[in-house]
Amino acid sequence: MTDILPLSHWIDGRKVEAQRPAEGLNPSDTREVVARTPDGGVAEVGAAVDAARRAFPAWAEASPEVRSDVLDRAGTLLMERRESVGRLLSREEGKTLAEGIGETARAARILKYFAGEALRLHGQNLASVRPGVEVQTWRQPVGVFGLITPWNFPIAIPAWKAAPALAFGNTVVMKAAGPTPATAEALVAILHEAGLPDGVLNLVIGRGGVGQAIVDHPEVDGISFTGSQGVGAGVAVGAAKRQARVQLEMGGKNPLIVLDDADLDRAVAVALDGCFYATGQRCTASSRLIVQDGIHDRFVAALSEKVAALKVGHALDPATNIGPAVSEAQMETSYRYIDIATGEGGRVAQGGRRLTLETPGWYVDPTLIVETTADMRINTEEVFGPVASVIRVSDYEQALEIANGVEFGLSAGIVTTSLKHARDFQRRAKAGMVMVNLPTAGVDYHVPFGGTKKSSYGPREQGFAAADFFTQTKTGYSWS
Repeated sequence: MTDILPLSHWIDGRKVEAQRPAEGLNPSDTREVVARTPDGGVAEVGAAVDAARRAFPAWAEASPEVRSDVLDRAGTLLMERRESVGRLLSREEGKTLAEGIGETARAARILKYFAGEALRLHGQNLASVRPGVEVQTWRQPVGVFGLITPWNFPIAIPAWKAAPALAFGNTVVMKAAGPTPATAEALVAILHEAGLPDGVLNLVIGRGGVGQAIVDHPEVDGISFTGSQGVGAGVAVGAAKRQARVQLEMGGKNPLIVLDDADLDRAVAVALDGCFYATGQRCTASSRLIVQDGIHDRFVAALSEKVAALKVGHALDPATNIGPAVSEAQMETSYRYIDIATGEGGRVAQGGRRLTLETPGWYVDPTLIVETTADMRINTEEVFGPVASVIRVSDYEQALEIANGVEFGLSAGIVTTSLKHARDFQRRAKAGMVMVNLPTAGVDYHVPFGGTKKSSYGPREQGFAAADFFTQTKTGYSWS
């Protein structure tokens, strides 16, 4: 039995002791308590914002080399501890150990990337339309940012939100996701160990009231949120009321088109990865497979065989391919949508069973549903589990119309050997990210991340685009 972690808020550079009424269970073995957690609220958020506001002037005016060095040291420490932190992540969230370690290493690389970006923040010198006048632009930090983070990437997403905010001289109040506070606290502890000054990064652990308190606080200058569309819409309204900056990432219902000319083995591998790995709990997951007539039956048969071979099990078992859902509620959501799909006329080609394994956990049988139509709920609503549906189409134009026919637009993919269709798809797909012969899930950390329609709102995340949200541009005029 592993020791139970007693978690704390981090406010003004130190742990804040509090009662810990909540328990976090291991999704792979619900007999195991991973952590006991406090339940923060308005008072804790207020104290965290006050600390961030006090810390802002010195951090904003510090040499960018100071900020770069802290992030670089934190990246090194996290990379050195990727196995232990990755194991904690897997115990708390349910990802396989390989996925947990891989995500931790990704977070370390994000920290190191933004260590470099701290030194590369630049402006412009421009010629004025008036003789003798010079024009310059430069970027400055904004102030205090509230970061509301999700549970499905419990260290990578906090890193890709916090790292640019800190690199560019802002201070932060972060809300840990309810199911995964221990992983968030591990990241915050490492950043402080790396030399982050008191008050620059604050963590408040608690339920939805913490997020609402961050949105409502008048001294929070900007909010970056990743979560559901319904909650995100409320965050946008709350931020707009007081003219705070806002950045929202709110999920997807991502299509993968498979055309007749696709390499079958490649198509199956791309779909298997995009649909089912990370237990399908990725906003970029390929939840809709739009398959042309000529390859449909062979594709479904081959993919069904691969899905049947996936081993569902304890996240720490090296033989496991698919870990559990993060919570009982998330598990039940997957099974509820399987029932909805079959009730509307779909057929389960593989999976769909209730699983009883050696350890009690929130396991979902990876499920492939065929004979669906574009208007079914399984094809319009986000499931966020290892459940994929197949839509049969006659040609590319019909496939593209269906791919674009939902309110989400985060990621979209196509598998084809046709350069014509690949290029046309990249231009016409209504998504922020488009993939050719690659899974819809799986992106690089040094390039922009974000979607269209109801998937995203506000400036892009990650990479060089992060400066657009976490800095403000000032324009200076001078005559001499």
